[in-house]
Amino acid sequence: MVKSSPIYPFRKPPEPGVPQQIADGIYWLRMPLPFRLDHINLWLLEESDGWTIVDTGLATEDTTELWLKLSSIVSAKKPVKRLIATHMHPDHIGLAAWLCRHSGAEFWMSRSEYMHCRILLADSNREAPEEAISFYRAAGFSDQQLRYYRAKFGSFGSMVRGMPATYHRLQHGDSFIIGGRRWQLVMGEGHSPEHACLHCPELDLFIAGDQLLPTISSNVSVWPMEPAGNPLQAWIDSCHRLKALLPEKTLVLPSHGLPFTGAQPRLQALIDGHQRDLERIMQNCDEPKRVVDLFPLLFKAPIGNSMLVLATGESYAHLHYLMARGKVAMQTDNTGVNWYQRA
Repeated sequence: MVKSSPIYPFRKPPEPGVPQQIADGIYWLRMPLPFRLDHINLWLLEESDGWTIVDTGLATEDTTELWLKLSSIVSAKKPVKRLIATHMHPDHIGLAAWLCRHSGAEFWMSRSEYMHCRILLADSNREAPEEAISFYRAAGFSDQQLRYYRAKFGSFGSMVRGMPATYHRLQHGDSFIIGGRRWQLVMGEGHSPEHACLHCPELDLFIAGDQLLPTISSNVSVWPMEPAGNPLQAWIDSCHRLKALLPEKTLVLPSHGLPFTGAQPRLQALIDGHQRDLERIMQNCDEPKRVVDLFPLLFKAPIGNSMLVLATGESYAHLHYLMARGKVAMQTDNTGVNWYQRA
C-alpha cells in the first residue's frame, strides 16, 4: 500500500444510508461492504428538477434496504434523473439495474466498462475457461490454488443484480450541466478499462471513484481476458494526466476513505510507490522468478486464497511494465510456468 498525507476537511463520515451535504447541491452517501474494506462512498447531486446518483454499492440486502429508505426521502418531491457509474466493479454497479428500474433513472457509463461488465455477467454461468487456467498455472499456482480458482470462477454475478439493458455512453472530454454547473468527464485507465471521473471546476470538486484514493493504492491487474496487457503503464499515465489537471486545493471525492485535498502530492506518491516496487523487483530478479514469487516483494501481508487473484494480477502488471521496457525477460518451462529474470 502507498501512503501520503492528504488534508481532510470532513473527518466524520456519514452514517450508512444518511446523506451528508459537503457542498452546494452535493451530498456524501456511504454504503457498507462485507469486506475488509468495509464501505463505499456514493454521491448525490441535486438539481432543481431531480437528482443524479454516482455509483450504487454492492448488491446486498443491507444496501438494498438502505436505498429503499433513502429513495422515499430523496425522490419524494423530484425524481432520480440519471445514475452514473464510474466503473464496472461490483461495489460500484451492484444495484445499477435495480436502481434504474426502481427510480426510472437513465444509466450513464463508459462503453468499455459497460461491455466488460456484460461479459463478466455472462461468465457467471460458465466454467473457468482453459485459457484462464493456463494463465494462472503460468503464474505458478499450485493444484490446490487452481482448484480454488475454478470453484470461485463466475462469482461476479453473485455481487451484481444485473445490468441495465441500455446505457448513455460517457466519453473523455464530454461535459454536461448538473444543478446549473458544468461537469467534465475525465477518463482514467489501469484500475479498470475506462474509468469515468467527474470534474466541476466551478465547485473545485473531483469525483474520483477508485482512480484517486487518499490512503491506499487501487489494484492494477493483468487479467486472463487480456493476458499481455500493460495496465500499470496506463495507470501511471493517468496519474500524470490528473496531476496536470487538478489544482492543489481541489476537493477530491474518493470511493473509499475521506474526501481530501492535496491531489498532486497524492498522485506523485502513487507514482513513486509503483516505481519503488518496480525497482525492488529488478533488484531481486537476478535469478529467475515466477509471478507468485514476487508476492513478498510487493505485499506486506501473506497472500491467502481470498487475495490470490488480485495479488497475481498486480504482480503480472509490474512484470509486463518492465518487459515492455526490455528490463525483464520471460521464459516458459515445459510445465507451462513462466519464469522472469533481469534482461
